[in-house]
Amino acid sequence: MKTFVIIPAGGTGARSGHSTPKQYLRINGKELIAYTIDIFQLHKGIDSIVVACAPHYFNLILRLKKKYNFSKIINVVEGGKERQHSVFNALSSLYADKNDLVVVHDAARPLLPSKVLSNAIKHAKKKGSALTCIKARDTLMKGDETVKSYLKREDIYYVQTPQIFRFADLMEAMQSAKKKKYIGTDESMLVKKVGKKVQIVEGSTINFKITTKSDLELFKLLTKNS
Repeated sequence: MKTFVIIPAGGTGARSGHSTPKQYLRINGKELIAYTIDIFQLHKGIDSIVVACAPHYFNLILRLKKKYNFSKIINVVEGGKERQHSVFNALSSLYADKNDLVVVHDAARPLLPSKVLSNAIKHAKKKGSALTCIKARDTLMKGDETVKSYLKREDIYYVQTPQIFRFADLMEAMQSAKKKKYIGTDESMLVKKVGKKVQIVEGSTINFKITTKSDLELFKLLTKNS
């Protein structure tokens, strides 16, 4: 059984406050996406990596591959309009067996702890899937200008990545979504929609997604001396 990683990196990163997509910004002398790729390059449980991005960033990814010796990158494919299109393009490029595992991870989650990844892979090998999440800890409410109601947080989770599925299950989900012209917010939604069980595994608060300017500032602080 092989384990492939897909990193969709086609987003524009508009909310970060920069004209350059956030995943390509240099933070403390290193491109943000390079921090992310490094996690999988160093992990013994990962066999290969595919990056999906806009064509004008192909050369950058290839330069990073050479610069940081990212030997596990086997392909760079064109990203699509939506995240799901990027993942599908990357998935379609794989020469994988039906039970091989596919790990999908956001390019802008560069602090994924190795132990979280290891646990997710271990769980997916046993159960067929692993959705990394953290339980809601804060008070949750619904409202507009005023509070309307409060939600029970006991069964509420914040979904993260990595999200791991058997190759055949993820391909079935992607092809079904394409046929029905359905766009989901992530891979787990698509897999659930075709009737597959999606197993929840523990994530980490440090595995946050860099979205806003303040997220970037926090990441700079956390990696300043690394």
